[in-house]
Amino acid sequence: MRCRVALVPRARRIALVLLDVDGVMTDGSIAFTEGHLESKTFDARDGVGLWLARRAGLRTGLISGRTSAAVVRRAGELGMDEVHLRVRDKLTAYERILRRLQLRDAQVCYIGDDLVDLPVLGRAGMPVTVADARPEVLRAARFVTEAPGGRGAVREVIDAILKAQGKWGLVMSWFGTLPGKQTDGRRARPRGGRRRTR
Repeated sequence: MRCRVALVPRARRIALVLLDVDGVMTDGSIAFTEGHLESKTFDARDGVGLWLARRAGLRTGLISGRTSAAVVRRAGELGMDEVHLRVRDKLTAYERILRRLQLRDAQVCYIGDDLVDLPVLGRAGMPVTVADARPEVLRAARFVTEAPGGRGAVREVIDAILKAQGKWGLVMSWFGTLPGKQTDGRRARPRGGRRRTR
């Protein structure tokens, strides 16, 4: 992630990760199917990241100017705490969330990609945009992901926050020993083969 200010001091304070949807959770594409239905594609890595964030004690949520059954379903699958759709004024929605949760700006990471996100990016303690955001947003955000929207950008941000908060060791402990490693320091032999004897 490209940082215009120090990342760790800001990331350590984060308690809530809020996202825009189109262009952040997705690549911005909207596919219309029969009737009034629309489909969206979400990155599985971002989904894992949001699950890790919640399990590590962070709240997650989204604020979007659009609404979609696909977004509602995805937010439900991920157990997101805040789901605000068809929002006309994102800053007003953001302020209501903070008042209800009794959080300060410094405790919020907001990830956006377009002009409508600028007011919230100007307030959040950790304002992030994605690599393929609008030029004006790229200039305004303090943090810019290496990944584009809908292609792992959310996961990149969450990993950075969890590492800054010293929670990465905890995250790794949930998955046990990594493949090819043993806890006693010995190298693991490939399975299925016999050891040669001389």
